[in-house]
Amino acid sequence: MFPRQNQSWVSEFILIGFSSDPTTNSILFIVFLLIYLNSVLGNGLIIMLVCLDTQLHTPMYFFLCTLSLLDMSYVTTTMPQMLVHLLAHSQTISFAGCWLQMYMFSALGIAESILFVVMAYDRYVAICYPLRYTVILNWGLCIRLAAGTWICGSFSSLLHTFFTMSLPYCGPKRVDHYFCEGPSVRSLACMDTHLIEMVDLVLSVFVVVTPISLIVASYIHITKAILKIKSTQARCKAFSTCASHLTVVTFFYIPAIYIYIRPNSSYSPERDKQISLFYNVFTALLNPVVYSLRNKDIKRAFLKVMGLGRMDW
Repeated sequence: MFPRQNQSWVSEFILIGFSSDPTTNSILFIVFLLIYLNSVLGNGLIIMLVCLDTQLHTPMYFFLCTLSLLDMSYVTTTMPQMLVHLLAHSQTISFAGCWLQMYMFSALGIAESILFVVMAYDRYVAICYPLRYTVILNWGLCIRLAAGTWICGSFSSLLHTFFTMSLPYCGPKRVDHYFCEGPSVRSLACMDTHLIEMVDLVLSVFVVVTPISLIVASYIHITKAILKIKSTQARCKAFSTCASHLTVVTFFYIPAIYIYIRPNSSYSPERDKQISLFYNVFTALLNPVVYSLRNKDIKRAFLKVMGLGRMDW
C-alpha cells in the first residue's frame, strides 16, 4: 500500500513547540511545570481518596478513579517531553519515539472518550433505576466496562497510528507542534494523503461522534426521568449529580471535534497547538477541580484522610 523505503528516509522529527525565544521558553517552562504537577497531584489525590475511603467504593467513583488514571497518563505522554524541549537546545524526537507518543496519546484519548459514555450510562442507571443500581452495575460489569475502554482505545489508536506513520517521510522533518499529533505529522508526508485523511476521518467520526451520540441519548432519558420527579429539591439534586460529568465532557469534546473533524483547509498550526493544549493539558487539570468542588463525598473523604473529619473507618 505504501512505499517500502518510507521509514528509512526520516529517522527523527523536530518538534518546533511554541517559541524560539529562550526567555519566553523559560516562562512557559515554569507555567507548564506548575500545571503538570497540579494535574498529577489532583488526579492522584482522587485516586488515593477513592482507594482509601470505603464509602467511595461505588461504580460512580470507580469510573471517576479510572478517569483520573487516564488523565494522569494522558498528560504524561506529552508534558514531560515538552518541558525538556523548552529548556534544551535540541527539540528532536526519534521516529520510533514519535510513533510511540502518537500511539499512546491516541489510545488514552480514545479510551477517555469511551469512558465518558460509560460514566453517562452510570448516571442513567443511577437516576432511572435507583433501586437496581448496584444490581445492574455490579463489580463484574464495572471492571469489564473499564477494561473495555482501554482495549477499544488501544485497538483504535493502532489503526490511526499505523495509517499515519506508514506514510513516506522524506523531509522536511520539522513538526509545527509540541508533540507528535497525527494531523501535524501527516502534513509532512511526501505523498498525497487524501485517502489516508479520509480513512482517519472515518475513524475520528467513529470514536468522537458515536460516543457523543450515546451520551446525548443517555441524558435525554435522564432528563425525562428527572422531570417526572415531583419534589423540586430531589430534582435539583438529581441534576447536580450529572453537572460535573457534563462539564468535563464539554471541555473534552469541543476541542477534540475541532482538531479531528474539520476541513483540511482550516488547518492552522498555531491555533491547533493552543486547542490541543486545552483538551490535553487543561482538562486533566480541571477534571479534579470540577469533581472535588461540586462533590460533598470527595470533600468528606479528603477531610477524613487529613484527620479533620469524623473518623468512622
